[in-house]
Amino acid sequence: MSLSPRFPDSVTTRDGLSLAARSWPLATDQPARGVAVLVHGLGEHVGRYAHVATALNAQGWHVFGCDHRGHGRSPGPRGALQADDDFLHDTAAVVDAARAACPGLPLLMVGHSLGGAIAARFVAAQVSPPEGARWARPVEALVLSSPALQIPISAVQKGLLATVGKLTPDVAVGNGLKPEWICHNPATVAAYQADPLVHDRVTGRLTRFLLDAGETVLARAPQWSVPTLITWGGEDRCVRPEGSAAFAAAAPAAQVTAVPWPRLSHEVFNEREQDQVLAAVTGWLDGVFKG
Repeated sequence: MSLSPRFPDSVTTRDGLSLAARSWPLATDQPARGVAVLVHGLGEHVGRYAHVATALNAQGWHVFGCDHRGHGRSPGPRGALQADDDFLHDTAAVVDAARAACPGLPLLMVGHSLGGAIAARFVAAQVSPPEGARWARPVEALVLSSPALQIPISAVQKGLLATVGKLTPDVAVGNGLKPEWICHNPATVAAYQADPLVHDRVTGRLTRFLLDAGETVLARAPQWSVPTLITWGGEDRCVRPEGSAAFAAAAPAAQVTAVPWPRLSHEVFNEREQDQVLAAVTGWLDGVFKG
């Protein structure tokens, strides 16, 4: 009988914030295939992924994740970053905590929306290691759900970001996303609207991170070397599905599997068809991690 891993209740960032953590470990008598790190989206929190964790548990994955700084139960101004690379350093700390709790096991990263952009940018370091980046860590596999590789921002908004945004990069404003855009499931939308841990704040610095991360990931797609599943909804209005399609088209087919859902919206894990979406994820994992 194996011992259950001891995941921490919080993870400390390089600037001393305690990110609120949540874990879904396997039963002690269940063989472990690996550990999955959840990376959630903008304005939400990792607690919204309990059903995803349950599906991964059923396939032999311990699951761990933290609320981003400025999100959920974690401290920090809502929707803000203190430095441009905060998310990458924070993710490294979360990965280190997961590795420490589950030594020797493969690590899977599952990122949605903003979390997809963070996870993809993090894994892109394995394609072209950035000089001096202390946050770079290896990851054995990656699942991207509606990653924010391209966001719906106009040329005028880009111009404002490059001018006014540089003067006031940390002023939080509404993100402009409507709750009903997240998915076609009314129950999910209602729960999202009633969730006190959900917010709609975003700063220019965070927006700039998204734009830069998407550009970097798309530029490195042809050299992608990490087994990756990317899945997205064709009716997404929160991020541009064209970003996911472009990544899938540019990346090596031997490394990247694309599963689009033409009639789904942004949160494919929360649509009425969520069982089909999660089955596609676990089926892909069965193929990547045989035995």
